[in-house]
Amino acid sequence: MRAGPRYGLTVIALALAVASPAAAQAPAQAPAAPAARAGAMDDGYRVGVFDMQRVLVKSTSGMAARESLERERAVMLKDADGKRVELEKLRDELDKKGPLMTAEARREREDVFERKRRDFARLRDDYTKELEKKEQELLRRVLREVQGVIQQVASKGRFLVIIEKQYVAYMAPNADVTDDIIRAYDQEAAAKGKK
Repeated sequence: MRAGPRYGLTVIALALAVASPAAAQAPAQAPAAPAARAGAMDDGYRVGVFDMQRVLVKSTSGMAARESLERERAVMLKDADGKRVELEKLRDELDKKGPLMTAEARREREDVFERKRRDFARLRDDYTKELEKKEQELLRRVLREVQGVIQQVASKGRFLVIIEKQYVAYMAPNADVTDDIIRAYDQEAAAKGKK
């Protein structure tokens, strides 16, 4: 669950206000000139931005989790396709042989077809829900793991705030710390794998 952009900007504004000595000392003064405002961040702290989608796609753990999810999706699709083919065969049989069947035999075959059609629709919905649930679990797990990595990157790089890219209207290219986060996340995952 992500907070909306409005909440994210409020957090940014509060963090910057807390970090800015000028904001704490003179709240009633007119805004400082751009050069003076920039000096508030010159005490060695910076603001960083990262792209969570890139972390999911390019990190070793993210790629492994996505591959696992894709394998499960392939198994489910194969099963669903088998059921769909069976359903199509039954429909074709009804279309071709239906006029030649007795009314009772046709009704019985139509009932079987309808029951299998409902079962197929339910199966497809169940698979969709199951995949969505697994995808959300994957995202939550990676977010939990990445949160610790972000804190490490922030403390080592003297970042005051690191913000997810979706909440940023503009950023200088050197504010992007996504590659640092991916590198640290991969190192952490490799260290856990060796233990």
